[in-house]
Amino acid sequence: MREKHAETRRVTFDCRCVNARGETVMTGTARVIAPKVRITMERPDAAQVSIQSHDNLENFVGRCRQLPPVAVAVVHPCDESSLGAALEATREGLIEAILVGPLARIRTLAEQQGFDLTGIRLEDVPHSHAAAFRAVELVRLGQAAALMKGSLHTDELMAEVVSRETGLRTERRITHAFLMDVPTYHKPLIVTDAAINISPDLDTKRDICQNAIDLAHVLGIARPKVAIICAVETINSRMACTTDAASLCKMADRGQISGAILDGPLALDNAISKEAARMKKIDSPVAGDPDILVVPDLAAGNILAKQLTFMSHADGAGIVLGARVPIILTSRADNKRTKLASCAVACLMASVPMVDGLTKGGG
Repeated sequence: MREKHAETRRVTFDCRCVNARGETVMTGTARVIAPKVRITMERPDAAQVSIQSHDNLENFVGRCRQLPPVAVAVVHPCDESSLGAALEATREGLIEAILVGPLARIRTLAEQQGFDLTGIRLEDVPHSHAAAFRAVELVRLGQAAALMKGSLHTDELMAEVVSRETGLRTERRITHAFLMDVPTYHKPLIVTDAAINISPDLDTKRDICQNAIDLAHVLGIARPKVAIICAVETINSRMACTTDAASLCKMADRGQISGAILDGPLALDNAISKEAARMKKIDSPVAGDPDILVVPDLAAGNILAKQLTFMSHADGAGIVLGARVPIILTSRADNKRTKLASCAVACLMASVPMVDGLTKGGG
């Protein structure tokens, strides 16, 4: 007991939570109002406490630290969030940042924020559009192995990436994936596509699947399980996402999608929960254990990712796939851990031998 106030009957206790080894894992205080009369009752069972440390993303950052830093062209880093993230990743040894933008503006921002630009390569261009063009050019010249979005709109950057004359296109469509660390889920979870393809057709969904599968392989998941998410788990000709899901599974059977186990359509509950799948009599190797969730469209993916982030305290590292190099997408709302994880995932992708921008062995 730390303190007691007799007149208000308020009591403050110091609290300590220990694990099975007797190590302190959490401390705090509890304030209670004591009863006026003595109460006797049976001792309740101890409450279960779960502490989420977000080790899944940290593990990928740790793997990246064992590799040489990757040259990353940072496009128009003209706000505190993007410039700070690039410099932090450089200090951590994950990347070698090449800052592409208006030099005077970047230097002024760095001075205001107390950032040290010593040893950082700077590419002076007049505005954000020129920054996107020059960053893509650095990749084509072999001077950068990844891109990182700064304080320009995603569409402005992607317009240069997908340019048929000077861009970074491959035979695959450009897609987006969130690598998420969800406290209530037992392993890393890839959610795709939540940022690039608004209403993907079947061929685009095929590339969304394959790009995410290739990412999973790079992360060390040899045969990822892919759940094709819809509102229902049965095929309905009036719901295109259900017929697309069935087609994607057949494409996997025929080798048009490779390196993974696919199932769909699956509703989110029976994709994530084995018990929910059992109650609906769904016998699936994917149900309750997916590595990848493929959503029907951008709206569904963006809502799901933000719901997991802001309501389930998940971390999500965003990356664009399908171009000749990985592209790091971070948000001003991302924390330091998430920003470093986004850089780490891109660096792991960049470290894998590529054939025209596609990982070797990809379908």
